[in-house]
Amino acid sequence: MNTQRICILGSTGSIGVNTLDVIARHPDTLSVYALSAHSRIERLAEQARASGAQVVIVPDDAARRRFEQAWPAGRPLPEIRLGAQSLADTAADPQVTTVMAAIVGAAGLPAALAAARAGKRLLLANKEALVAAGGLFMAAVREHGAELLPIDSEHNAIFQCMPAGYRSSVSQQPAAGVRRLLLTASGGPFRTTDLALLDSVTPDQACAHPNWSMGRKISVDSATMLNKGLEVIEAHWLFAMPVDRIQVVIHPQSMVHSMVEYDDGSILAQLGQPDMRTPIAYGLGFPQRIDSGVGLLSLAALGRLDFEEPDFLRFPCLRLAYEAMRAGQGACVALNAANEVAVARFLSGALGYTRIPRIIEGCLERMAGRGGAALDSLEAVLALDGEARRAAADLCM
Repeated sequence: MNTQRICILGSTGSIGVNTLDVIARHPDTLSVYALSAHSRIERLAEQARASGAQVVIVPDDAARRRFEQAWPAGRPLPEIRLGAQSLADTAADPQVTTVMAAIVGAAGLPAALAAARAGKRLLLANKEALVAAGGLFMAAVREHGAELLPIDSEHNAIFQCMPAGYRSSVSQQPAAGVRRLLLTASGGPFRTTDLALLDSVTPDQACAHPNWSMGRKISVDSATMLNKGLEVIEAHWLFAMPVDRIQVVIHPQSMVHSMVEYDDGSILAQLGQPDMRTPIAYGLGFPQRIDSGVGLLSLAALGRLDFEEPDFLRFPCLRLAYEAMRAGQGACVALNAANEVAVARFLSGALGYTRIPRIIEGCLERMAGRGGAALDSLEAVLALDGEARRAAADLCM
């Protein structure tokens, strides 16, 4: 395998940190070309120094100065690029062979789309790229010959369980013989909490995921199960699967990462430790399997695997995601935008936990009729996203 030159968009987040860990284990075949960060600039400087990154992308001049101040004296600086456009330009840089798209939220969409249009190997850890612009994004992947490998543990598991030779980047029909996709969900920290107590949930409680170590925004999404709703939409686009053939199953142990059911009744499942280095290593090494640093899974020690149906009364955000998917791409844009606004308000202490689904539902109602809007360009997607964010912000008042 030739050495891959990797651009990590969002390198200081949990996906970025784990990606750097896997890369460091394979210096002969994997190298870091570029890293980006938005606010943790000093951490970015540490990562760039340790990995030998040639390029870093930061948001503005103030961040550039912080990076320069954090850089070791006497050591040559990497090239410093500024702004959102530089994220997209670097993702499409001819020096880059592989892009890890790990910027959280709709902010990661332009750069991920640029990587697809440049025909890169694209490791997609950004759900919102497909939630907000699934049709546009998958068309770009196919038209420009990009190699798309899902990194979310659930979609990576489905990819691994698909028929031999299946490629989500080229398929426009469900895989032959596949009847259903089963997305597993841990149920988060409030799976058994008395519903009457959810009104008083704090951000720290919502971010205390029982199994995974993740950033605060995605941890809240896991608690509300909005993240699983986004994954249903993502799975629809990745695997060309109708939404009524994608089922969510709560699995508290988080050892079965997802399953594929075939027409003959067989179900193939991918199991492993709840450690994101496994799907990251799969994407970086594909089609070979490489060491991820993840320890062995002892089924005997685990003892049992439990599964249950999700309760839409406990997890209304999951119901709203299914409704948005059925309404159309515009409704999916509104769902994601409203959630980002509401979760940000919740994490800042300005909004109660149980108001998150109410804000999302109210935004979907305000944007009703826009679900089937023609979203055939990035500009159209971003314009609708902005409209939905303004509506959600009004509802938060």
